Parts: sequence; structure tokens; C-alpha cells
Amino acid sequence: IVLQKCSHNNVDFEVLAYDKLRGAQSVNMAQSMFFAEQTGLKVKQVKITLNNSSIKTEAGALYYSKGKIESKTKSGGATGLFKKAVSGALTNESAIKPTYTGSGEIYLEPSFKHYLVLELENDSIIVDKGLFFCCSAEIDIKVMAQKNASSALLGGEGVFQIQLIGTGVVILELDVPESEIVSYELTNGEELKVDGNFAIARTSGVSFSVTKSDKSLLGSAINGEGFLNAFKGEGTVWLAPTAPMYKRLYTGISFGNSS
Repeated sequence: IVLQKCSHNNVDFEVLAYDKLRGAQSVNMAQSMFFAEQTGLKVKQVKITLNNSSIKTEAGALYYSKGKIESKTKSGGATGLFKKAVSGALTNESAIKPTYTGSGEIYLEPSFKHYLVLELENDSIIVDKGLFFCCSAEIDIKVMAQKNASSALLGGEGVFQIQLIGTGVVILELDVPESEIVSYELTNGEELKVDGNFAIARTSGVSFSVTKSDKSLLGSAINGEGFLNAFKGEGTVWLAPTAPMYKRLYTGISFGNSS
């Protein structure tokens, strides 16, 4: 099943889903597969078709390929490799982003996770750590540091994030489906305040900071909200409001107060 498809510069990107898993080998496995089917949980995979063109991926994302396709990895020598390794450790991303060039088909690692496909037009987006999956070769990938200490220490986004710059297709790997992603367009210096770190991406025209939920520190302390992540400027912010709920389900944390 093709869930999404888009093209750029002789490259076709497709998000595929396997309708059903039929390879049960035990009762326990069959039960897991049954409940997965009932809840709509599907294995998904990104397929990329190259026609004398190139793409970049997260290291280790390749599952298999067919055709005349070469892989090239730029390390920049020992110094460049060390810098990339440090950047990778700080952003939860791999140190190296391999480039695949040629003609043929590339299949990336299948997963139960979800994918968000974005098309950039001479633009720049900043994405949360660990979300980058693949992109057009024309997209430049950089590590960006938070501009102030409060954002780095209190915002929950970490000190560094990934910045994707240029024109082309970007695919992010998410814990929530695209249908649960909410995007907000900010104009005229509008501000979006978020109680948590479930903002997954923003365009570069939107600044990020941490602000008090009340005019005073005392008010922020007693109103139950504390500090908020604030996004301000001109551009788009993508939120995953349900992401904290999935984390609670995964860890078995209660959703309400016990009586």
C-alpha cells in the first residue's frame, strides 16, 4: 500500500505500508499480530526510486537496493570525522550521512514508526534530535546550537538540533502518525507557547526560547505550569500533541490522579 508519494529532481519518494503480517509462528506471535491488525498498527517502509540522481539518509537506514547505485560517505578526514562524531553524539543522530547516487530502487529499514514528508522550497527547517531519516541530495544538513542557555537547559530540546536547508524532500521518522501532527503558521510576530517538548520542527524564521508562564517567577511557580517553550516569528511550527500520551502508555504511567 502506498501511503504517500512525492518527487523531486528525478527522485521518487514513497512511504509504503504492509497491509497484514501473515508469518505467525506461535500462538503468542499470532496474538500480537492480531492486536496489531485490530489497532491499525502496520509495518511501514520508505522506498526511493533514483533516475540518475542522489539522496541522503541517516546512517544504517539502508535495508536493500536494486540497480546501479553507489554509496559515498564524506568524512572530511580524521578531523572532520571527529567533528561529525561529536555532533552526532550531541544530537542523537549518526555522525555520517551517506549519499546514494545512480539509478535504481532503495528500500530503507522497515519500522512500526510513522513518517512525515515535507517539501522544502529554498527554505530551512530545524528538527528535533533523532527525527531525520532521509532527504534529497540538495538538502544541506547542519548542526545548530540553541541561541541561549535557558533554551538549552530548560526547553527539553537539548543543546543542539538538526537544521535542514535548501530545496527538496525531507522525511522525518516519528513516534506519532501524520494525522496527529498539528502545524501552526505564525505571522506578524505571533507567539506560540507550549507546555512540554512536543514541538518536533519549525522553520528557521521562528525563534525558540523558554519563558515564564506568569509575569513573575512566584506566579510561575504556584500556577502549576512553571516554564513554557515559546516560539515566535514568521513561519511554521509542527507539534505532536499526542506524543506524551504514547510515552505514558509505553511506560505504564497513569493518566489521571489516583483517588
